[in-house]
Amino acid sequence: MSAIPLIDIPFDKRHSCWFCGEPSYQHFEYIQHAHTPHPSLAVPACSECLRLAKQHTLSSIWDCRMAVKDALMRIYAKHLAIGINWTEEELAESEFSCKVFEGFKKSAWMMYLIARDRINAPGWPLALEGEEIDDQGYNAGFEFDGVTFNSVHAAIQYYSTQFTLDPQFFAELVRLVGRVRFNYALRLARIHIAAAKEMKRQVLQDVEADLTL
Repeated sequence: MSAIPLIDIPFDKRHSCWFCGEPSYQHFEYIQHAHTPHPSLAVPACSECLRLAKQHTLSSIWDCRMAVKDALMRIYAKHLAIGINWTEEELAESEFSCKVFEGFKKSAWMMYLIARDRINAPGWPLALEGEEIDDQGYNAGFEFDGVTFNSVHAAIQYYSTQFTLDPQFFAELVRLVGRVRFNYALRLARIHIAAAKEMKRQVLQDVEADLTL
């Protein structure tokens, strides 16, 4: 099996995570599937984003990236809330006196800025050996049934909540059939809402087998 190629990395980003911009010394390898709109490729990733990306591969590297961002927002919700509840000046002028609150006063704004910048990190356009990869609109959100979601991951979470679905099983179905067949994946997820884990694994195997025919 040939090695998965690493995307072109700008010189000033050579040690940066493609997902969040933090220092990176590892790679996340995205394996192309039947409906993936780009070839297999590897992107630089910090250890946390690498772990999250492996959990949310979805139907493209761009969908995966949005899912990682959503996960980071949940993980660092308290850090991000600092910027909602305070300004840097208010923290500096606050009258916290005990050691615990004094430590919060010194570190809180920096914690907020780090979390904010990771969420907002734009990454860079994908290219392999100088050939830019067209995102085909995957970065522009996802529309289904008249509703526009920030990402296909957001749509999966929404419908999983609405219909009490297994979000991991649903996401795996979408990964296999592609976002263009989101409705088909949703129907399968609803049909097997009460299925045991073994049955769900069999359904995924059957869907994958059908795609290779």
